[in-house]
Amino acid sequence: MASLVHCPHCGIRPKQEFSIRGDASVVRPAPEASDEAWHEYVHIRSNPQGRYREHWQHVAGCRRWLVVERDTFTHDVFSVTDGAAVAREGGR
Repeated sequence: MASLVHCPHCGIRPKQEFSIRGDASVVRPAPEASDEAWHEYVHIRSNPQGRYREHWQHVAGCRRWLVVERDTFTHDVFSVTDGAAVAREGGR
């Protein structure tokens, strides 16, 4: 059975409809930031095991950006939130 994800806009959908775009906690540096800050942002990323927040896009559905909290080891999904709602709340 395929993994299912609850899209807040489309309901329960197969995980294959989504595209994972990476860590939802990374903050883009200001344009005038140092080369070191940009290097860290672009090239240095952790690869955690466990609970993790990621940006996903529902590419085969509503095309909305979502913030998904899942376990990178078991692939269990704990929460799915609309990305715009997270941004309005000032969260990442």
